[in-house]
Amino acid sequence: MTDEVAEPEVAELLDAVVGALGGQRREGQATMARAVTDAIRSRRHLLVQAGTGTGKSMAYLVPAVAHAVHAGRAVVVTTATLALQAQVVERDLPRLAKAIAPRLHREPTWELLKGRSNYLCRNKLDGGFPSDEGTLFDVAGASSGPDAGGEGRLGREVVRLREWAESTSTGDRDELDPGVSDRAWRQVSVSARECLGSQRCPVAAECFSERVRARARTVDVVVTNHAMTAIDALESSGQLLPEHDVLVVDEAHELAERVTAVATAELSAAGAHAASRRLRRSAGIVSDGLDDAAVALEAALEEAPPGRLDRWPDRLADAVVAVRDAARTALSDLKDAGEAAGKEEDQEARGARHLARAAVQEVFSVAERLAEDVGRGAGDGFDVAWVTAGAGPAARPPSLHIAPLSVAGLLREKLFAERTVVATSATLTLGGSFDPVAGAFGLKGAKGAGTRWVGVDVGSPFDYPRQGILHIARHLPPPGRAGASEAVLDELATLVEAAGGRTLGLFSSRRAAEEAAEALRQRLSTPVLCQGEDRLPKLVRAFTDDPATSLFGTMSLWQGVDVPGPSCSLVVIDRIPFPRPDDPLMSARARAVDAAGGNGFVSVSAAHAAVRLAQGAGRLIRATGDRGVVAVLDSRLATARYGGFLRDSLPDFWPTTSTATVVEALRRLSAV
Repeated sequence: MTDEVAEPEVAELLDAVVGALGGQRREGQATMARAVTDAIRSRRHLLVQAGTGTGKSMAYLVPAVAHAVHAGRAVVVTTATLALQAQVVERDLPRLAKAIAPRLHREPTWELLKGRSNYLCRNKLDGGFPSDEGTLFDVAGASSGPDAGGEGRLGREVVRLREWAESTSTGDRDELDPGVSDRAWRQVSVSARECLGSQRCPVAAECFSERVRARARTVDVVVTNHAMTAIDALESSGQLLPEHDVLVVDEAHELAERVTAVATAELSAAGAHAASRRLRRSAGIVSDGLDDAAVALEAALEEAPPGRLDRWPDRLADAVVAVRDAARTALSDLKDAGEAAGKEEDQEARGARHLARAAVQEVFSVAERLAEDVGRGAGDGFDVAWVTAGAGPAARPPSLHIAPLSVAGLLREKLFAERTVVATSATLTLGGSFDPVAGAFGLKGAKGAGTRWVGVDVGSPFDYPRQGILHIARHLPPPGRAGASEAVLDELATLVEAAGGRTLGLFSSRRAAEEAAEALRQRLSTPVLCQGEDRLPKLVRAFTDDPATSLFGTMSLWQGVDVPGPSCSLVVIDRIPFPRPDDPLMSARARAVDAAGGNGFVSVSAAHAAVRLAQGAGRLIRATGDRGVVAVLDSRLATARYGGFLRDSLPDFWPTTSTATVVEALRRLSAV
């Protein structure tokens, strides 16, 4: 066995896969496969941009699988979206394995790995834990007549879950169709922190999650998501992923943001009170100190101004420290109670105390991290803390949040230092350069083991200048805070009418999408759907099936929507998708770049907008026969100094600022 991937063999394997699928050799795909092969062989990180239609999943899977089989070590593939995860596991890997098995002398194996909370917990089903809503039997027996409300629905869902538990071989929530509410699922599942662990759980041998993890330790390819990858790298509580020396990060433009989300924590008075109640109900321990600290935190948050904490108010700082100290005392009391109970304690009591410990530990961990920020002084360059406060009668009470100012160092030390990483996306360069993404990964300017990298753009099979037009509405006024102006709505109506519907509208906010949809319904005869009016998959199907229909929506439509053909001939972007100026984390990062002598606006806000713009514009051309227009109704893309940086991040469409030219082109397309 060798730990190197032979390039000629990988080329032959790729040809075998392409031939088995009835396709033709694509130069970009072959170039990418060679680059991945070289990266694995040289143990050098690879950032590879591969446009839509390149066939990038096969371009990385073939050399990755070949390496795993030859070296006898697993390769991990991580994605950002469920759709791509399903594609890799259900379509790409089965077809690849069948095609290359004769040449590898065995069929490659794989496993999909998810977090514990995605699976049924046998111990909870058997009564090993107390239920959050009373016993499962009581919940299931709740009123289920025609007048039953939420409790009746919950009871019916739990009954169905218990019946499903008797027949399912996987326990995977995603295989339950139709699904159930989160509240019902919590009755039969546990979080990673709540899990007793394989050493202490009495039904570990029957655990769905443990079975998947055991299989994952024996296969060639493990497919997971960015959140699991981040938790595996950042948490010290236990290894989630099997040992591996190659990590493939697909949809890599999302990696830093997903790692940031995993590393972000929240502390609220409600959470502290809930932990105290759990302590009392599950372990019989009354913690007046934790309740008092929660009350103090609630009062301090009520008077604290929302936004980033450049300086900790004394009362809020004291409340955070009080919560930390009270939670620490509660954890000590729980330990003493467990030691006093000894081995004679029954399983349900042990499970109850474990749940109490998990709830209190969560509060303690976040409060301790916030207290450390208090001790260092806000704005120290390590973490960013802020207060959120909702508006309106249904708003959540104020809460505290904390996140790392940057995850570059974490990624470099915890992810890139230990293995070869292949990071790929259709939108990995910003302003035509890999440097911004390399910087976000902690690779730019870094020296030493695990920091060598190369960037490769393998292009796209699409002829963007011939297939698409980029229309920048230079004549429109810059967007303001009051919503779309009449001039913007007029432009939008003119374009959609010329396209005969066939429009995907990407908006900066839900309100903007709803206002535009309502305005166009009054002006046009073609149907306009809006996100939020039905389940998104159903809306996308309706948009796909009827070319006269338009679909307007927000961020979940900016990426992941794949509608080739005439149903999507016009993509409209209402404004450059900059982050909100009051976003505490983004503003803190921009300020840190400015303080270091850089340009915080370009490095943070413009870089964020460039990725989103490229993802949004990428919705237009999804196949070689597609034709259409991307229209940006924000004149700043043409007039502002940063406009060139943003335009360089977009596909190379034919550019124009003439509405008349675009209208004529759209009319020709709609007549075909």
